[in-house]
Amino acid sequence: MARVFLCVLDSVGCGGAPDAARYGDEGANTLFHIAEACAAGRAEDGRSGPLRLPNLDALGLGAAITLASGMVAPGLTAAPSGRWGAAQEISAGKDTQSGHWELSGVPVARDWHYFPRAEPTFPADLMAELMFRAGLPGTLANNHASGTEVIDAFGLEHIATGKPIVYTSADSVVQIAAHETHFGLDRLLETCRIAADIFHQLNVGRIIARPFVGQAPGEFVRTANRKDVAIAPPDGTICDRVVAAGGAVHAVGKIGDIFAMKSITDVSKGKDDMALFDHLLEWTQKAAPGDLVFANFIEFDSLWGHRRNVSGYARALETFDARLPELTRRLRKGDLLIITADHGNDPTWPGTDHTRERVPVLVTGPDIGEQALGIVPFTAVADMAASHLAIA
Repeated sequence: MARVFLCVLDSVGCGGAPDAARYGDEGANTLFHIAEACAAGRAEDGRSGPLRLPNLDALGLGAAITLASGMVAPGLTAAPSGRWGAAQEISAGKDTQSGHWELSGVPVARDWHYFPRAEPTFPADLMAELMFRAGLPGTLANNHASGTEVIDAFGLEHIATGKPIVYTSADSVVQIAAHETHFGLDRLLETCRIAADIFHQLNVGRIIARPFVGQAPGEFVRTANRKDVAIAPPDGTICDRVVAAGGAVHAVGKIGDIFAMKSITDVSKGKDDMALFDHLLEWTQKAAPGDLVFANFIEFDSLWGHRRNVSGYARALETFDARLPELTRRLRKGDLLIITADHGNDPTWPGTDHTRERVPVLVTGPDIGEQALGIVPFTAVADMAASHLAIA
């Protein structure tokens, strides 16, 4: 009986979405623009030269970029050795939740609630209810912001006043940042649970607790104790189907939060993506036949895409690529590995938000031959996993 390892490289898009202009993202292409910048010597911080992804490219990464967008990424021209293609999203938006749910087989049927760019961003009556129920002296920011920039801008005032930092993004989210020591992690998590009770009624997808530490701007850093309080997905995800068939779903990273723990058997978290990769390797030994190991690697998005840091994004891609053989050589006969993404976040693009893009779909395993999949819907990822596990 088979096992499936589904890895989502958060925000690693490959351009070409036919409706990108609707989102202001026509021409965005995360992977191509990173490769282009590296080849031109514009991504030299902590690395140097062309983008080097030999293992992902051998699985079809460069071919997927060309298929999705018509662009040939410098240095990514290998002949694919597995199944490869690109996926196109039908759900509206370009957010984490929609992307993951659709990859799991369930497109988002109705629009999420998104907040306007006006400041203050959040409705005054709902913020008053949050402050009353959570016993808060007030809140700070109340705008669209980059999570790392907003804690530098408001961190000292937050420590002095006890007011949490509340902000949003292009996603359907309310993010609440607070200092783990001065405000307290438990208090932050309770505040987020209260906020979820208030804002989920508007169909806001997630309330995200963003704890941080440090004592001054430039020193403030978010910790690994992030917690998403999400609306649960509808029935029918690949997670539901695996559990109904008697298997287990082992979540690595923030997958459990994205799916509100619905049909999630257990969760492995870590301080960074490489710690999550270590957990993924452990599951190659521990996962049973019929199980799904579902992993999200968030730092491509959270540390480099939103911060528009091309060098950092390139380093992260090269680090993942260098470790990929550790995973592929541990796959057993009958295992299937799918590597994909949930949206784009082009670090060369204006602003700080996600970008609407197609995403690569790379499929390999000991028994998997070469095949060009073409342009497929996001839901094809769930279909491949279900078919391999014989639960279609």
